[in-house]
Amino acid sequence: MAPRQQVGSRRRSSGFLLLPILLSFAVQPSRATIHFPSNYHISDLKKPPVITTQPESVTVFSVEDLVMICKASGNPPPIFRWTKDGEDFDPGADPELEVTERLGSFAFYTLSNTVDSLKQYQGKYVCYASNELGTAVSDEATLKTDVPPSQQKDKKVHVKSEEGSSIVLKCNPPQSSMEPIIHWMDWQLRHIQLSERVVVGKDGNLYFAHLKTTDSRNDYTCNVQYLATRTILAKEPVTLTVNPSNSVVRNRRPHMMRPTGSHTTYHALRGQTIELECIVQGYPTPKVSWVRKDGEMSESRTSKEMFDRRLRFSNISESDAGEYQCLAENSQGKLVHTYTLTVEAGPYWTKETASMLYAPGENVRLDCQAEGIPTPVITWTINGIPLSSTDKDSRRTVTPSSSLVLKDVNFGDTAIYQCKASNKHGAILSNINVYVIELPPQILTEDGNTYTVTEGQKVLLECDSFGSPKPKVTWTSGSASSLLADSRMNPLTTGGLEIFNVTHDDEGFYTCSVQNTNQSITAELEVLNRTVILSPPQALKVQPGQTAIFTCLSLVDPKLASPLIQWRKNDQKLFASGNDLKYTLEGPDLIISDTKADDEGNYTCQVITNLDMAQATGTLTLHDRPDPPGLLQLTQPKRRAVNLSWIPGSQHNSPVIEYVIEFEDQVSNERGWEELSRIPGDKNHASLSLWPFMSYRFRVIAINEVGKSTPSKPSEIYNTAAEAPDKNPEDVRSESTDPDTLVITWEEMDKRDFNGPDFKYRILWRRVVGSGPDWHPNYTTEPPLVISKIGNFSAFEIKVQAVNEKGEGPEPDPVIGYSGENIPLEAPMNVGIATLNSTAIRVTWAAIERETVRGHLLGYKIHLSRFGSRGHHRARRARELSTTVIVETGANEERKVIGNLRPYSRYGLTVSVFNSKGDGPPSEMMSFETEEGVPHPPTSLALDSPSETEMTLRWTPPSQPNGILIGYHLQYQQIVESDDSPMQMEKIDDPTISHLTLKGLDRHSHYRFYLKGRTAAGDGEAIMREGATTLDGVPPMNISVSPGENFVNISWVAKKRHRNVPFQIQYFKKNDAARKKTERVDSSQPFYQLQGLRPGSHYHLHFIHSNVTFFQTEIDTEGTGMTEMQPSIATQGWFIGLVSAIVLLLLLLLILCFVRRNKGGKYSVKDKEEGPMDSEARPMKDETFGEYRSLESDLEEKRTASQPSLCEESKLCSQDNLNFNGSSVLTTEINLDESLASQFSRGPSEGQEVPDNSPLNGAAAANGLPNQATILD
Repeated sequence: MAPRQQVGSRRRSSGFLLLPILLSFAVQPSRATIHFPSNYHISDLKKPPVITTQPESVTVFSVEDLVMICKASGNPPPIFRWTKDGEDFDPGADPELEVTERLGSFAFYTLSNTVDSLKQYQGKYVCYASNELGTAVSDEATLKTDVPPSQQKDKKVHVKSEEGSSIVLKCNPPQSSMEPIIHWMDWQLRHIQLSERVVVGKDGNLYFAHLKTTDSRNDYTCNVQYLATRTILAKEPVTLTVNPSNSVVRNRRPHMMRPTGSHTTYHALRGQTIELECIVQGYPTPKVSWVRKDGEMSESRTSKEMFDRRLRFSNISESDAGEYQCLAENSQGKLVHTYTLTVEAGPYWTKETASMLYAPGENVRLDCQAEGIPTPVITWTINGIPLSSTDKDSRRTVTPSSSLVLKDVNFGDTAIYQCKASNKHGAILSNINVYVIELPPQILTEDGNTYTVTEGQKVLLECDSFGSPKPKVTWTSGSASSLLADSRMNPLTTGGLEIFNVTHDDEGFYTCSVQNTNQSITAELEVLNRTVILSPPQALKVQPGQTAIFTCLSLVDPKLASPLIQWRKNDQKLFASGNDLKYTLEGPDLIISDTKADDEGNYTCQVITNLDMAQATGTLTLHDRPDPPGLLQLTQPKRRAVNLSWIPGSQHNSPVIEYVIEFEDQVSNERGWEELSRIPGDKNHASLSLWPFMSYRFRVIAINEVGKSTPSKPSEIYNTAAEAPDKNPEDVRSESTDPDTLVITWEEMDKRDFNGPDFKYRILWRRVVGSGPDWHPNYTTEPPLVISKIGNFSAFEIKVQAVNEKGEGPEPDPVIGYSGENIPLEAPMNVGIATLNSTAIRVTWAAIERETVRGHLLGYKIHLSRFGSRGHHRARRARELSTTVIVETGANEERKVIGNLRPYSRYGLTVSVFNSKGDGPPSEMMSFETEEGVPHPPTSLALDSPSETEMTLRWTPPSQPNGILIGYHLQYQQIVESDDSPMQMEKIDDPTISHLTLKGLDRHSHYRFYLKGRTAAGDGEAIMREGATTLDGVPPMNISVSPGENFVNISWVAKKRHRNVPFQIQYFKKNDAARKKTERVDSSQPFYQLQGLRPGSHYHLHFIHSNVTFFQTEIDTEGTGMTEMQPSIATQGWFIGLVSAIVLLLLLLLILCFVRRNKGGKYSVKDKEEGPMDSEARPMKDETFGEYRSLESDLEEKRTASQPSLCEESKLCSQDNLNFNGSSVLTTEINLDESLASQFSRGPSEGQEVPDNSPLNGAAAANGLPNQATILD
């Protein structure tokens, strides 16, 4: 649909719902700009003019400065016109002005060469930019002319003054509309050093609060700088001479230098910068401070400058108006100067209406509200023409609040409306575009957007649209019947849908549609789990210097990338430290090392994803042991008490839990400091209970959760007076052990309970009967007290009382004690025995006379001795060791049942009395016999299976038959899961039988066997065994081989219950004539290692049982193969003959040696026995090529018969010639052929096999060269 933008027509458009639309601004040079989205597609759209560059006020100092520029945008391009002081002004008609007019721009400047000709152009200019949609009006620009400041001829000034006085050096800058910047400098263009004593005033003068002789100089130069004209004017240097004072400089109180008097009034406009000045004199230099009398001084807008001599207000506000005071003070007095600051304001907007598009028929309200001091006046113009000068229209009204209302707008109402606010300080202007147009609706947001958020967040589904009237959009969702019914859903006027507190239920697709059109877009909402902190940082308390670790474990939705963990301390970011390693970040942990006081604070863990953030805060507090209490004071002394108070020390962030009060006895320092009392941590005083006759010093220790403080300084010494004892010793008793002796003892009292000097114990004792009421006193300083010749086991009353020089302790209560005991005199009488069964009897006796016990009767002892079995003959019983058991009873018992006796045995029994001193004499021995009982289980039971269906049981008789064994009872059954197989029985009546063979058993079953012995008393306890018959063995199956370098590991699964089957392993290489076999291998062992193989070789393995191969395989050993030995001369006939001749010669030599030895010659064999064995004489393995023994071993066998030697005198039989372990002549002869010698030395010890054609092969040895044993035979 094409846009409708008719101007001057009141025709109403139909077919649109007339709603206002608020347009956003992408680029806003002013609020008059109407923004048309770049992705809104429409051709040749007209746009009203908008001022983009305002003409600026200017002060003209030269002809080059007169330039007025005005720029505007619009379609069609706007046309410019000007007014000067409210009158039309055409720059192009003035011959002195040059006009530059381009598309959207208009500028004019002067062609004159003199400044005087520019004065005619002074005034206020306004630019108007117009096209068919309206006229935009610029802000008012003021043009002024001025003469540039120039250098003035000044007189030289020479100022003299006295030290300590104040002075002002004048600057007198040239008059100008520009504000100068003053610099006081010396002739070298160095700034004069300013301070609280020497400052520059706003008037440019240099002020000295008081003079010093060092202030004298002749080059005080005031330099005046004008920024606008880029001019610096240097004034004539001022000479200052300070005469030294003849006396001490007199102090002076502060006085105002600038401003003068006691009160100053300042006027300012809102937004300006203003400075209050307070320059004072005095000696010493006064200190200056500023206060506001009627409120708080703004910290953001105020600052102090020029050594606090100026109070600067930046962007001043109406709230800054009020009274301020400058306080100047030195040692001589104080000065107060008051400032009244009045702030007025030029007009400023408080509410503006943005330029908008409207559809025909809408009602429009243009708000224009401004504030200022004084209150500004609001006026309206249309296209720059005052509202009062236009045709009256009833549809157009101005409200009391200065708003302009347009009713039922049409295309003719399209215009630019100007709102102007003005007061005495100036005016402001706002252009508001009212554009009545019809534009087809379009959705500007892309289709198919996906919005991903975490639950709990707010999301905005965008649906930007554009058109006039504003398109009305609706949102629908497949997951919700009505979005408006949910309070969390908020459709925005911009077309978007805002959803608060998103949940997983909100996931899905949402559709945005424009009403009355077929335009729509779809948006997908994806809701992820919110990031949560599972283990937040805790409140940590650590000691200084320790390491604090904060942990922050979080859970993040798996669809999100790994989060960033940011730690903050008191809202400031933390980063891993460099060299000092203060902060270390390790995964979820923040490690703070070597904690100090400045590490305390709040530590926040922020888990940040690209969608959300979770945070938690923990605190770090340093705590430590408390400081010791101080200023201990003793007050309110009493007889046995005193009050102790103290001042608590620092708690170091850990409250004191309790105080421990300790004391030390100054008279006896044996125990050192001891704890006296504990006081709660919220107390700082205590009443202490004390012992008499002590010299105290106290100290206090504070305890918190970290630990104990160091002890406080001790208090002054406090002494208590002596008193009589107030308690007696405890646990008074008799510990008499020896007959005719009374030993009285007690718990010794603590020395602190002595209560005074000359302490001792008074012991009082008397017999309970017979000696009357008299007490026998004794005194001692420590227990015990021993009294002799007092009689056996007599009762006494005993008392022990504490006594010192101040008096006696309380009257003690007597206790009963006894003198020493003696062993009993008599045995119990009337001892009787009754047999209860084969293992139990009952023993009875008459009570003993207590007088004969001679002590405390502790009970009776029954001595029970077993002398053997009843059935054994006398010799057998003599060999049995008799055993005795002692059974103790209580003092009041007169019978005892004794069990666990051996059946079918002979016993003897005596009874005696015992006390603490010992046993009395035994009663007369009484003999008895126990009845026959059932036997114990057989001692052993072994199972053997001669065949698959037979089981032989072998056993040994019971170790304790408990009677005469008359046979055995055998029970057995098959072991099944239900455990209900029938029990089979065999009865054996011959007790001498020790084995039994059961036949017809199931070869597939296991059995359980029970064997019991029998006596006349019945069957005894059974011995149980489980087993099964043994199956016929078979060779192993499932054989596995694992070759190594010179071996192969062979394994198989040994079958249970099968008899062992021996087999052999035959191994050979291809083309080998001889095949080797291992020794016999048992099938019951699951592993065998075949050794002696050649590395890097291929072998055949045959497993043979009963000359039948039951398994065969091939293997390759690891490693590099060895080169086989080549046939050598050792197999040649001529070489064999030569060696045979040498052997005969050696035999002759040996015979001569033996003959000489038999004649009596001697030689020692010690050296020969201890010498090292030659490598060529070592025994060789059986499985290689026969047994070879060293020559030395053969000789040793022949030497055993006789130690004498025949070689003692013979050089032929000397050590050199007979040493077969060394390099003898004989060895040299044998080793004629090098290859043969090498084969002897290497042999099978290197893991090599001997080839069939080798001279070392068994066959070759038989037909050719004999082995060593043959040589020496």
